[in-house]
Amino acid sequence: MTYDNTLKYLVEQYPEDFIRYLLVSEATDIQILKTELNQEPIRADSVTFLQTANQILHLEFQTLPASTPPLPLRMLDYWVRLYRQYNCDIEQVVIFLKPTTSEAVFVDRFIARNTTHRYRVIRIWEQDPEPLLLSPGLLPLATLARTDSPQSLLQQVAVQVSMIEEEATKQSISVCTQLLAGLVFEPELIRQFLRREDMRESAIYQEILQEGLQEGRQRGIEQGIEQGIEQGIEQGIEQGRQSELRLVMRLLTRRLGSINSQLQSRLQDLSLAQLEDLGEVLLDFASEDDLMNWLNRVEA
Repeated sequence: MTYDNTLKYLVEQYPEDFIRYLLVSEATDIQILKTELNQEPIRADSVTFLQTANQILHLEFQTLPASTPPLPLRMLDYWVRLYRQYNCDIEQVVIFLKPTTSEAVFVDRFIARNTTHRYRVIRIWEQDPEPLLLSPGLLPLATLARTDSPQSLLQQVAVQVSMIEEEATKQSISVCTQLLAGLVFEPELIRQFLRREDMRESAIYQEILQEGLQEGRQRGIEQGIEQGIEQGIEQGIEQGRQSELRLVMRLLTRRLGSINSQLQSRLQDLSLAQLEDLGEVLLDFASEDDLMNWLNRVEA
């Protein structure tokens, strides 16, 4: 997904900013570890190694709380593999990006009969934006932080971006800010404060797209680049909707078993926002009737 690639770029380009914010410490000798861990392929969004502190900072960014396997189990799995490989202190932080009332975003541990594993959880929409406004690498996340006036916050972030002196850095941060702001702001409002031209000119935007394309997730945006950036973004959104639909279908199948063709057809017509909402509540479903009732309410 574009969001994953954007955040991966920010963490790898500005690791000091994330370390200062999350660990309240300074580190200058930082090694970025590859995110493919040993044994069966499993990928963490970002793993940062602090050589000076003999510590690993493992960041996991989530737009939705639902995942397969469940996030707590994944975090335990990551920890075991990292500890086996590096045998050092590991700080794990899950950062939820999009506001939700799902109870899953309050879960900060895995518990089984003989095992308990804990990690930190940050719901970015509850965080004070001020610390995020102090560092270039964190400015894009500031658009998602706590505020009583979202438009004013977006404008404030845009002002901070405009004050970055180095032009290439300003351009890259502007692009990342626009991409992450899209989680909570309408495109028209984003364009009021941030230059859309940065998208066309930015090397990081092209890099993010290319990485997504290699994973087969950004075909719509690839076609859109040839036809114009606006059309490309629209197609990219549709690609994201299709990816979300596939995830929801997998989760429903695991939860309810085979889904009849009529319900599958109705699911195909849901918007991205509706699919995201369904992803938050489907774990409470006990039968196809629950799914049908939910669809009836949404379509009413």
